[in-house]
Amino acid sequence: MAVKVRVLSLGAGVQSTTMALMAAHGEITPMPDCAIFADTQWEPKAVYDHLTWLTAPGVLPFPVHIQTGGDLRQAVRDRSKTSAGRIAAVPWHMLMANGKAAMGRRQCTKEYKLYPIRRKVRQMLDGKTPKGGAELWIGISLDEAYRQKPSTVAYIANRWPLIEQRMSRNDCLRWMERKGYPTPPKSSCIGCPFHNDNQWRALRDGAPAEWQDAIEMDRAIRDQPGFRGKQFMHPSLKPLDQVDLSTPEDHGQLNLFINECEGVCGV
Repeated sequence: MAVKVRVLSLGAGVQSTTMALMAAHGEITPMPDCAIFADTQWEPKAVYDHLTWLTAPGVLPFPVHIQTGGDLRQAVRDRSKTSAGRIAAVPWHMLMANGKAAMGRRQCTKEYKLYPIRRKVRQMLDGKTPKGGAELWIGISLDEAYRQKPSTVAYIANRWPLIEQRMSRNDCLRWMERKGYPTPPKSSCIGCPFHNDNQWRALRDGAPAEWQDAIEMDRAIRDQPGFRGKQFMHPSLKPLDQVDLSTPEDHGQLNLFINECEGVCGV
């Protein structure tokens, strides 16, 4: 079946911004029908500021739809007070009762990023789900090709235009610079447990209000009802405000996107 709608997954980070602007310049074709920004409502201010610039009149020739699965930060806070109800799990680093380290399940990407995009796509398909009816552009660059995964729903076919263009993340940055565009921020939730120390340090030094927010939420998750073990944002299993961030130590940090749900987060 012929593609009915082409949708660009916009995280408002480096790769997806480059992909959107390349489409605007006709360097990636055909033109997408729209972009979708899946809003967790817990992105850094820099991301929202960049999104405001990107969606200003005259920047992109196609609309950007903002979809949300709810306020992730508020959901985490609410669950810190009660075990009632369900929450899409964030993969916090856990210290178990036996002293071993573990990691929680990862459901937040699906429910706050992937599902809102799918809901909008189904709406654009008039509520129908024809096989291959939608093409979803995902901003995975060549250096992250291992993140490519086929769509798990038949009505969406994933496409990775930056890989087609043989572009790395650095290539994206250079393209933006050549065109005179501002450098996009890193796209990820303020309290993402997959931040490396460089990202935490940048948050601490460059966005003190957001750093304090992360510290507050790190305390709130420590003993969430219904979860095993004590939970931490940082893999050192220390309170965030007690972690030594003076060196670029990664504490054996896993790559941010290994086993990520279809690569829609953090681009």
